[in-house]
Amino acid sequence: MKKIIVALICSLMIFSSCSVNNNSTTKDESSSYSSEVEISSDSGSQGEESSTAESELSFEKESEVSDVSESSETAQSSDENSETDEENENSSTVANEIFSEPLCRSAVLYCSEDNKILYDDYKDIRTAPASLTKLMTASVMLRNMSPDDIVTVGTEQRYVNEDSSRCYITEGNRLTVRDLLTGMLLCSGNDAAYTAAVSTARAAKNDPEMSDKDAIITFAGMMNDLAAEIGMTNSHFVNPDGWDNDEQYVTASDLLKLAKYAYSVPEIRTIVGTQKKYVVFESGENITWTNTNYLLDPDDEYYCPEAVGMKTGTTSNAGYCLIAAFRKNGKTYISVVTGCENNAGRYGLTLKLFSLI
Repeated sequence: MKKIIVALICSLMIFSSCSVNNNSTTKDESSSYSSEVEISSDSGSQGEESSTAESELSFEKESEVSDVSESSETAQSSDENSETDEENENSSTVANEIFSEPLCRSAVLYCSEDNKILYDDYKDIRTAPASLTKLMTASVMLRNMSPDDIVTVGTEQRYVNEDSSRCYITEGNRLTVRDLLTGMLLCSGNDAAYTAAVSTARAAKNDPEMSDKDAIITFAGMMNDLAAEIGMTNSHFVNPDGWDNDEQYVTASDLLKLAKYAYSVPEIRTIVGTQKKYVVFESGENITWTNTNYLLDPDDEYYCPEAVGMKTGTTSNAGYCLIAAFRKNGKTYISVVTGCENNAGRYGLTLKLFSLI
């Protein structure tokens, strides 16, 4: 474990030298995708993308956490007595300097196969979840509906905030659950999140006449029920898209539990690992969606070949957030980073965490 701590500190020493600008965060996810909607007589369905992951995650209770902020006396293991007191003192000083000016609100790195947290920083601090919420929205929908079920976009679109990120579905569009979730998870469509919520609540309660408002409230209750089921003990949801609300909060520890569960769902695992997808709706329209996760884009400076997906999120209260999954040496790793000041912060810190593997 000491080797992990030393490796982390060395990586963070390098990362702390990088400049971080003070750009203000936005109320919605960046619209970094291309979209074209055209009426077409061809309404054939698209083939499902193959999964980039090789194994599902377990979501058993995590093992004990090692915190790099602990003192050198407790961090030193009995089988590594060759390290000098001076090295330990220097390591502790560097860690304290990093924590005095954190580049993010919280961070976690986890290995699935070993069921072990490799690093955590303020993992139990509450934060707004931003669009990371959509992993919960997708999970609840797929527990109650089939990926091939057809949904119709309706009047629930009036609940979508004006400045929201969108995947540009419109009232009257008919599409599969799979395609709706693709628009929601790839380009972080708040419009898709509300259609998912209303459609799921009506299906779960077998009440197609349920009002939009009642359906959204019902769906939020379903989100909280699933959160409790998978052990998210310090989280609460009131909307399906992650728009800032004082009553909607999570912790990095709980986000890790959500990520592990969501990644164990084959449909979600496939969607979040997709960089770009062309879709033809059941009602005939077609569109191309591009993932907001730059780790998956071979042409982006943050591209990582071992990255296999998950979700971005950005709001004023949440800051810049990222849940990322990686496959390396036959194992799956998940990182959670919240509250960064900008894109450089969330991707840079995520890649530094990955460098510890």
